[in-house]
Amino acid sequence: MKQQILYVQSSIFGDNGVSSGIAKTLIEKLSANQESEVTERNVSASEIPHFNLDTINAIGEGKAALADELIAEVQKADVIVVGAPMYNFGIPTQLKSWFDHIARAGVTFKYTETGPQGLLTNKKVYVVTARGGLHKGNGTDLDSHYLTTIFGFLGITDVEFIYAEGVNLGDESRSKSIAAAEQQVTELV
Repeated sequence: MKQQILYVQSSIFGDNGVSSGIAKTLIEKLSANQESEVTERNVSASEIPHFNLDTINAIGEGKAALADELIAEVQKADVIVVGAPMYNFGIPTQLKSWFDHIARAGVTFKYTETGPQGLLTNKKVYVVTARGGLHKGNGTDLDSHYLTTIFGFLGITDVEFIYAEGVNLGDESRSKSIAAAEQQVTELV
């Protein structure tokens, strides 16, 4: 049985983004030992609208074809690789819109008497995050907290972060950071 990998790219630099390059390396390594099928969703290049009243109405009327497609991709995946660069202390707005469309009550989570329960279980997530400065473990590490929270809300608790930090602090810092992230990929897979 093929391993199903969903790759969610959100770098505005596309394949030239640091997070994109490291994520591609990760996917190659994940696919090397097991036959895999990779579905790519480039949220920065696609037209995922921001969540609004029209979106909610479309869901209520059963006319949310794009959101249904995004949810189906996540449900099918065994492994999700997210390229999530940090912009202005957070994830790209396009990635936030992706989460807004896949978080659907009764489908990817449900409300219970004891609180919400995620319905997307038994999945592994790797988040590759690239940052211009140094944020890991500091008060400015807001995107890691958000991503852990939203994936947990959806029922996905096996989340691994791969960090490339200081990529805008000069060529030497950039090279060392990318090499360290690629080493982390090798150790994880």
